[in-house]
Amino acid sequence: MSAECSSYLNADKVLVSGFSCPRAGGDARAVFCCGFQDIKYCCDDPHSFFPYEHSYMWWLSVGALVGLSIAAVVLFAFIITVCVLCYLFISTKPRSKLDTGLSLQTAGKTIV
Repeated sequence: MSAECSSYLNADKVLVSGFSCPRAGGDARAVFCCGFQDIKYCCDDPHSFFPYEHSYMWWLSVGALVGLSIAAVVLFAFIITVCVLCYLFISTKPRSKLDTGLSLQTAGKTIV
């Protein structure tokens, strides 16, 4: 089995001529043409997206998980703080209305 990678323009706008997979002197298992419009390569997995080892992806995932965990803790602390402040505000509010010393009157009537 072999695949043909068509010619393409790389990131530097240089034309790279087409080639067939597997390449001479390359891995015999790399029978698929993989990559994007600006980089193509032979690979052994037709669903491969990057020409690099996948071990670096693990570290990116760990870094993302750590970052998301820190963001979640900060958000949780913010929500708890807001809830506590709302509770304190409501619980320290006076239960009865304060007497202002003014009597209420309806409009147009006078009290003698």
